Amino acid sequence: IKAILWLCFPVALKRMLNFNVPPVKNSTGEPVWKVLIYDRFGQDIISPLLSVKELRDMGITLHLLLHSDRDAIPDVPAVYFVMPTEENIDRMCQDLRNQLYESYYLNFISAISRSKLEDIANAAIGANAVTQVAKVFDQYLNFITLEDDMFVLCNQNKELVSYRAINRPDITDTEMETIMDTIVDSLFCFFVTLGAIPIIRCSRGTAAEMVAVKLDKKLRENLRDARNSLFTGDTLGAGQFSFQRPLLVLVDRNIDLATPLHHTWTYQALVHDVLDFHLNRVNLEESAGTESTPAGARPKKKNKKSYDLTSSDKFWQKHKGSPFPEVAESVQQELESYRAQEDEVKRLKSIMGIEGEDEGAISMLSDNTAKLTSAVSSLPELLEKKRLIDLHTNVATAVLEHIKSRKLDVYFEYEEKIMSKSTLDKSLLDMISDPDAGTPEDKMRLFLIYYISSAQAPSEIDLEQYKKALTDAGCNLAPLSYIKQWK
Repeated sequence: IKAILWLCFPVALKRMLNFNVPPVKNSTGEPVWKVLIYDRFGQDIISPLLSVKELRDMGITLHLLLHSDRDAIPDVPAVYFVMPTEENIDRMCQDLRNQLYESYYLNFISAISRSKLEDIANAAIGANAVTQVAKVFDQYLNFITLEDDMFVLCNQNKELVSYRAINRPDITDTEMETIMDTIVDSLFCFFVTLGAIPIIRCSRGTAAEMVAVKLDKKLRENLRDARNSLFTGDTLGAGQFSFQRPLLVLVDRNIDLATPLHHTWTYQALVHDVLDFHLNRVNLEESAGTESTPAGARPKKKNKKSYDLTSSDKFWQKHKGSPFPEVAESVQQELESYRAQEDEVKRLKSIMGIEGEDEGAISMLSDNTAKLTSAVSSLPELLEKKRLIDLHTNVATAVLEHIKSRKLDVYFEYEEKIMSKSTLDKSLLDMISDPDAGTPEDKMRLFLIYYISSAQAPSEIDLEQYKKALTDAGCNLAPLSYIKQWK
């Protein structure tokens, strides 16, 4: 299954951007120039998978948000990729009435309801644009693929399907049903795109079981009508794994609540924990530098830099799961290797200015010419190597600053001992009371892990001591109250 995940999803998007016709391999013809209109959900799905260059190669001249101010381009087809919400349908109907584009290819991230489809039809008839609506498709792409073996259900409004949303004590049955339906819709879309029917296993008596039952029902309803089933016929993954059904294991987060609180020590996990990292993109504030600001002058605004950490980044793919000290060492090795190659090119260039016409000089010249030609041909690869070194130097430096200022290495080791029931070399109270060790959130995370992992909860006297230390450290005690009740 892992092998096909990363193949299916870009193919599904490329097919959509090619007017829902499979792209022809080795085609030398010019692409049809078109405009891509998406909402925030569509943007989140596309951005980790297709770069701006790839979109341009597919004929996308402009990519615009649905609810932005857009000018009419009457001689260009438009490909829409949006959620079938009330607001989005209204705006699409407005576009039809305003005659913004030559033709309209409407692609919905999730299945559109009959009533909303009729709204679009009425708008098209009213605007005399029925012939311009070329195609309407349910794409079943309501999930975000971040890596070849990882996808997430949503990025926009993700707090609506979070652990907190499901476990609120005042949640109503209607709200719970809505959350479950949202999760089920995304999982259903995933398996439609994969073209596979899963075997479902879940933990009993939890939200995971509610999702499993709803997903099972939705899959069976779709399979009941063989002629209109999404898992037969011309689907992207149909039949490719028909001999081996994937196993879908649904587990409730309450089974292991300590792990997401745990301070980490591997490169990717640290970037996710301490930096602004979303949808494979990390945003960093550039350091102000050593220049002093004149007295009374407005302080210089820090510039923000964005870096994409994707599957095409070989260093990231190799080291994202490595412990941080190994990553720092590997960045240094890559830098030394790059400098050696750069010095070799410079040396060959200086040799090319050799004087004298003796046979030895001429033979050396021809030999070095071949070497220089080889070095020049590898220049693009060398420049890409330099770009990745700069990228990971900046990212690793930003992570290191957090580790040093918050003593994250100490937190990681201490929590590892707590979770593995090893002997602690320092009292928990000392860790919490240390003003130089971590932020209030770090201290609260540490204490919650201790509280969750303890076979026996601390006595009321001890708990009061811990509460006082946490309060003195500036912690908000609301998480502790919740975990106490949960335990």
